[in-house]
Amino acid sequence: MTGEENPLEPFKRATTATIRAIAGDEELEVSFGQGTPSLRGRTMRVPLPSVGATQQEVCAIRGVGDEFALKLRHHDAGLHQSFSPQAGPAQEMFQWIEDARVASIGSLRMEGVAQNLDANLEVQCKQAAFDTVTAETEAPLSVAVGLLVRQMLTGRELPPSAENVVRFWREHVLEKAGDDIEALREHVNDQAAFARMCRRVIADLGLISEADEPPEGEQDQDDIETIDENEDASNEFSPEDVVLDEDGSTEESMDGETTMMDMDADMDMDELGAEADPDEAPQPMPDDAGRINVDFNYGAYTYEYDETVRAEELCEPEELSRLRALLDQQLLPLQHATSKLANRLQRRLMARQNRTWEFDLEEGILDSARLAQVIIDPMNPLAYKQEKETKFRDTVVTLLIDSSGSMRGRSITIAAMCADILGRTLERCSVRVEILGFTTRAWRGGQSREKWIGDGKPANPGRLNDVRHIIYKAADDTWHRCKRNLGLMMREELLKENIDGEALIWAHNRIVTRSEERKVLMVISDGLPVDNSTLLVNPSNYLEQHLKYAIEQIEKYSPVELIAIGIGHDVTHHYSRAVTITDAEQLGGAMTDQLAALFEVPV
Repeated sequence: MTGEENPLEPFKRATTATIRAIAGDEELEVSFGQGTPSLRGRTMRVPLPSVGATQQEVCAIRGVGDEFALKLRHHDAGLHQSFSPQAGPAQEMFQWIEDARVASIGSLRMEGVAQNLDANLEVQCKQAAFDTVTAETEAPLSVAVGLLVRQMLTGRELPPSAENVVRFWREHVLEKAGDDIEALREHVNDQAAFARMCRRVIADLGLISEADEPPEGEQDQDDIETIDENEDASNEFSPEDVVLDEDGSTEESMDGETTMMDMDADMDMDELGAEADPDEAPQPMPDDAGRINVDFNYGAYTYEYDETVRAEELCEPEELSRLRALLDQQLLPLQHATSKLANRLQRRLMARQNRTWEFDLEEGILDSARLAQVIIDPMNPLAYKQEKETKFRDTVVTLLIDSSGSMRGRSITIAAMCADILGRTLERCSVRVEILGFTTRAWRGGQSREKWIGDGKPANPGRLNDVRHIIYKAADDTWHRCKRNLGLMMREELLKENIDGEALIWAHNRIVTRSEERKVLMVISDGLPVDNSTLLVNPSNYLEQHLKYAIEQIEKYSPVELIAIGIGHDVTHHYSRAVTITDAEQLGGAMTDQLAALFEVPV
């Protein structure tokens, strides 16, 4: 050993001290490593720069820690949740404006922090491809409003990629909500008052009614202050470990930004019965094979550019092997935990296949427990037992994985790990397993959108992106043949937007026609369906309504058993059988418990 200190150690010490000072918590646990930055309770992980990193890269990494620290000190998660709109673009805009408030507190007080936050914001916006936006329809309104508020609160120029989003909406937003945005300055240090004014800004832009009061927002301030801040900090965010992966918090969280024309379209949808009593609206039924039809209220502008493709067709064999090796390397520290999960699941599945005994028979093996009765009454014929095999229903399991941008980083790694566990374990238990993924071929619309533009942009075009459905492993494929394919999930450029409803129907229709007696469909997702290109020119709930339709068709009319696992997003209000986790580390156990419990249902 040379005794020389790692050149990154001084950076770690200085960054840790700064984070603790900003957060006001000397006991805060700070670690450094690869993967998605995370904040869970009082434990934080931030990236580590490479040796020789530029000053701008170092500032961006410091900005990650500064952003987390400011949120710990100046953001009340429970209060935020109580004022937040329930879903959709209003909810996202509310989040972006609150992030602007927190960032402004640090920027106005500390110039170094301001520079770090700016550098980090530029990285986030580039990751979300905001620097490539060339038209208003590609620029998300929710993000633009949040960035504009941040600029007005801090008085600092936005980084180039952020400005590229704001420039398309600045004039419209200032005309509709400029006065209320200006009034936000007066409440930067009062989160509750700021949240009330924030809802006024959102109402100015037509995303919620100004009369709509938050369900918990007007509670007594004393009640708000009794909230356990540590508990809320670990339970509320969506989750905080994906905050800095802005392909998630922007591209994948947009439930659409509608113009007034789009609002009218949304109203028309309601009048046509989109929100009507389902008992009164006609319901398409599954066909004779059990396949679900696409809802008559939903459609794509064109299906010409959609694709269903095997994973190995999307990547060269050498690259696929490299990605699989990368996945194996990241999973190495979890090897013990994954082995325990696999063994636990296998034991519970195999327990359902154990041999059992039939008692009170007239012939067979003498039942020793009945010896006393035989002695008392030798003529009793019911003193024998016979061993028999328990009938184990032939089963197939489909695992449908959200392969969208918001899953990038730790979430998709854990999902790949769980797919690996299930694939290996279920095959050993003679249960067939299929592993599927869904995303789109492009950001913010692909060839479908180009065709729509070329056709003169007809109104209400329906889904306006090219879907990509991926087969990582078909049910009849062996695990050995397809193991390498899971590495494709580690390819970041694969992960784009998500059209959940169509993916759910696709996966269902593949499994429902199989011959197995029992069919299980398990969905792993971190949010509602999002495709900005579609939502900007259709009703803002267009994709969500279709997802609800797909779920209802499966749960009410299909023999397929549907389970959902939400990562950092509450899916229980859509799926009747669901579990929500706020930490991606819980995913393996949650999925194993759900599946193992499924096989314990009496048959």
